[in-house]
Amino acid sequence: MEERLSSLNDEELSTHEQQIKEKLSVIEDKLARLRSQKSHLVQLCETIQQVRKQRKSAQQSDGDWERENFPWSTKARDLLALVFSIKDYRPKQLATINALMAGNDVLLLAPTGGGKSLCFQLPALLSAGLTVVISPLISLMEDQVWSLERWKVRAQLLCSTTSKEAVTRIHKELSDKRPPTTKLLYVTPERLAKSKRFMTALQKCYNHGNLDRFAIDEVHCCSQWGHDFRPDYKFLNVLKGMFPNAPLLGVTATATTKVIGDVQTMLNIPDALLFVASFNRPNLYYHVLPKPASKQEQYDLLANLLLTRFRKQTGIIYTYSTKDAMDISSEMVARGLKTAPYHANLEPADRTKIHQLWHDEDLQAVVATVAFGMGIDKGNVRFVIHHTMSKSMENFYQESGRAGRDGARSDCILLYHFSDVFRITTMTFSERTGLKNAYAMVEYCITTSECRRKLISAYFSEVWGAEDCNAMCDRCANRDLVWPQKEIAPYVEQLHRIVDKCELEQTNLTGLKLVDAWMQKGPTHVRLSEPAPLIDRTVAEQIVAYLIVHNYLKESFVFTPYATHSYIKKGSARVANSTLKIRVGKLFPLAANSGPAIASTSSAGRKRTTSETSTQTNGVSKSAGKRVRAESESSEDEMSSTSSSTSPQKSDEDVVVVQEVEVIDLEDGE
Repeated sequence: MEERLSSLNDEELSTHEQQIKEKLSVIEDKLARLRSQKSHLVQLCETIQQVRKQRKSAQQSDGDWERENFPWSTKARDLLALVFSIKDYRPKQLATINALMAGNDVLLLAPTGGGKSLCFQLPALLSAGLTVVISPLISLMEDQVWSLERWKVRAQLLCSTTSKEAVTRIHKELSDKRPPTTKLLYVTPERLAKSKRFMTALQKCYNHGNLDRFAIDEVHCCSQWGHDFRPDYKFLNVLKGMFPNAPLLGVTATATTKVIGDVQTMLNIPDALLFVASFNRPNLYYHVLPKPASKQEQYDLLANLLLTRFRKQTGIIYTYSTKDAMDISSEMVARGLKTAPYHANLEPADRTKIHQLWHDEDLQAVVATVAFGMGIDKGNVRFVIHHTMSKSMENFYQESGRAGRDGARSDCILLYHFSDVFRITTMTFSERTGLKNAYAMVEYCITTSECRRKLISAYFSEVWGAEDCNAMCDRCANRDLVWPQKEIAPYVEQLHRIVDKCELEQTNLTGLKLVDAWMQKGPTHVRLSEPAPLIDRTVAEQIVAYLIVHNYLKESFVFTPYATHSYIKKGSARVANSTLKIRVGKLFPLAANSGPAIASTSSAGRKRTTSETSTQTNGVSKSAGKRVRAESESSEDEMSSTSSSTSPQKSDEDVVVVQEVEVIDLEDGE
């Protein structure tokens, strides 16, 4: 080695020295990342151990908190029946109420429709003072205040829609030495963070002994690891310092172990009791439908569902953007349906009016962005339709969970198409867990054999099987149809060669262009020399989506002045032993009636002819589509919106994947 080095000239030595320095720098970077990851993992393990310890402690004491021999128990049971017209407590409600009344800080994780609001509304009636409810959305607060007013409970709302006279009256009531007549005061986190006048009145209320507790709705918004993080929630870390004797209740339907630990740290409640109810909603039927390719077909499908399957029933249609919400609503109105758009760009008074009309069932459906719905207290929502997939499983669970809060059967339908994947990922990739969350939703949509509930349960550390689903999802309802596995290792190699070819030619390759090239469509210079694979395009899209989710392919994101683009590169995962098999199957149509959405499982049903299949798409016949168009000629007033595309299913082996981008337009609340 020394002889070889001595024979090199100075220039060659300098080159080798530079190469060594570069390699050392790479190694040092990797070591630094490993140290950082080790530190992060140690912190995560400590958080998990702490949460497990607290959960175990809460579980051990559940029996104590579930008792009804506390001083307030008899009155609580009376109020439950007389005010709320409820016969019995739901899981973890009694334990949460008792622990909170005993002066403990409490965190409650319960499913949407699990009755979390009762856990602070009932204690408010059991106490002499004021309960302050901190909530992220005006629509959520309005809904609960309307319900409380119907029950003759004095509740007030303090937000941007509150008149100046009402604000002054509320501040005066808080500052008075006498106990306030208001039992529950709903405020946004922005009100606490930005209004010194309100915080001054609140301190006077506390100093006079009239502030009983705080309740933080959707408490996962406190955590930067949460899917709905709200910056102004960070201000809530002052509550325990400013009001140390006021117990704090945090409730949410979606929080991982890491989010729970983060919330406890941020709110300064490390010793809070943690109660966790099961997240399974057995009355909800989950179904993923192929999304039609053209917008007119999408509108016809939605209109047909509202006119037939959900006739005279109330529900919500969630979509990607403000424009989508306006366009879809306009098209529904043109077809004789009573709908209205709901999004963050509406004036507060208009949002309130639309919410009230829907709440009173003067509207059949609200066509909404994610700005609508958290905590909506309307029991008879019979359907929630996602025109575009949600950005995360947490969002989807929470949004779909607004259906069936009265316990009756309700439908949760998601329309899915391959192109929607990239609309979502280009919006979420910059978030800490944005791609991971988006890909979990993609997997939920393209999975051809797993129970929908089983996929959802993974997010809540529960194990649900087919017996927990009871055929209340499209996969379990069609369990006797087993789709074949396909060997896709050769396809991976072909797709990688297309990617390599585009990189050599410096051509940007989107997901849709990749499928085009693979199917021998589009520009000839990016195609392979061999013929296209003998599979349907929808199957090709499913395979590409699977490869992206599992990192055989990966997305690379590029900013432009007007948009963010997703381009496909080779991923780090490699095919082991030249074998990679996945199941390929179709998305099932909805049944024509209003019962369980179960496709025919008879041999006759499975052997439909091509001509029969072509006359019906997604359970909507062509004749039905014509009827909807005919009815649309008698239109009422219009609103405006857009929607995304999906490819129709063409064979019994097809799987349809939908992709769309979602614009988050949460309300500021102030």
